[in-house]
Amino acid sequence: MAFLAVGFLLACAGCNRAQKPEVAAGPQEKRYPLAGEVISVDPKRRVIAVQHGAVEGLMPAMTMEFSVSAGDTAVVREGEHIRAELVQDAKGDFHLEKIWPDDRTAAATVAASAEALRQDTLIRGRSAYREVGETLPDFALYDQTGQVVQSRRFRGKQIMLNFIYTRCPVATMCPAATTSMIAAQKLAREAGIRNIEFVSVSFDSANDTPGVLKDYADARGIDTSNFSLLTGPEGAIRDLLTQFGVIAEFNGPLVKHTLATLLIDESGKIIHRADASGWDPRDFVAKMRK
Repeated sequence: MAFLAVGFLLACAGCNRAQKPEVAAGPQEKRYPLAGEVISVDPKRRVIAVQHGAVEGLMPAMTMEFSVSAGDTAVVREGEHIRAELVQDAKGDFHLEKIWPDDRTAAATVAASAEALRQDTLIRGRSAYREVGETLPDFALYDQTGQVVQSRRFRGKQIMLNFIYTRCPVATMCPAATTSMIAAQKLAREAGIRNIEFVSVSFDSANDTPGVLKDYADARGIDTSNFSLLTGPEGAIRDLLTQFGVIAEFNGPLVKHTLATLLIDESGKIIHRADASGWDPRDFVAKMRK
């Protein structure tokens, strides 16, 4: 397969997936898992109030205000249950990072889909890689608003899909791929193609929460009316990477990865594929159906 010839990229993507009473951190900060209910959201101050449970080794259950990112204030909602990392910096101040929705129904939907995808990958075995002409696998992930997106939402529409991660520092890799996706979205609109959805799946779910994806989209001026940035359980992401022939190896703080962009028709069939990031958006738009 041609994609296997694409060279690996070494890029920083430090993460610690363990959920311990105190999450590993640098010498200037401490991190703790936190879960609770959002009581209020103040976008102007970038502060949310959370009624949370006891934080082992730090504080009892209470309601407390925390600083968060602009993306997180845009994503979280009053009354929503969340899980996050509570960060105590060197000065003793607190803020929240890595905020995920913690709704039971949504989590169950995503988990069930991940398990079904895992079984599908195992059953397909050495044939897990989906060639051009095969169909899109079923999946359920979170988008940049924190909502669950199931692949069936795109039925009857064309999909242009790729894989990125927001911390990718090499201009010719993920940043170039995102720029090309934005260009393809604009060209498709100018060509009068309306039945098209653009999807970027992050393979760095340890860092790329819905709020991080929201910040990423806003910083790049992405029109999210038909452009979804998705993230979710590590296992589901790895199975999607396997089925789409994208190599992403996590070795401590480093990621080795390839890139792929696919065009999927209204029936869910893969009709075109480009590896690496040097593809021309006009080639994809020319293959889209009005």
